[in-house]
Amino acid sequence: MLVKEAHSASNGSAGARTIAGIVTNAGVKLSRYRATKLMKNLGLVSRQLPKHKYRKQALEHVEIPNHLERQFAVTAPNQVWVGDVTYVWTGNRWAYLAVVLDLFARKPIGWAMSFSPDSQLTSKALKMAYESRGKPKGVMFHSDRNALH
Repeated sequence: MLVKEAHSASNGSAGARTIAGIVTNAGVKLSRYRATKLMKNLGLVSRQLPKHKYRKQALEHVEIPNHLERQFAVTAPNQVWVGDVTYVWTGNRWAYLAVVLDLFARKPIGWAMSFSPDSQLTSKALKMAYESRGKPKGVMFHSDRNALH
């Protein structure tokens, strides 16, 4: 029963070694070999999230100057926006999330999700931010690819 509980508490990701450690810490000695047998008898399988690999870009990115120069102290809204893309496991595949923050409030003002980490994804997030803020002029946008005016 403890083996099942440990497996369930890990959302199905714990293997025999981890389960043996959890059960032993709960006061019942269990070797990883015995845990393997018990897991097999109970039909429990460790399901790890698959590794994520970014696709290699065929073209190199254009070098853009860094106008922000790590000056993150912004004095008003809509002066500097920052953006980034990350990946999120959705249960059966990876999805990409692009977010735009206003550096003044440090809150999201635009976002988009897609199954492709492409320029359309980032454009959608930036467009949402631009429209939600009333189409401001003179905003600097900074990403890990540096800043644009």
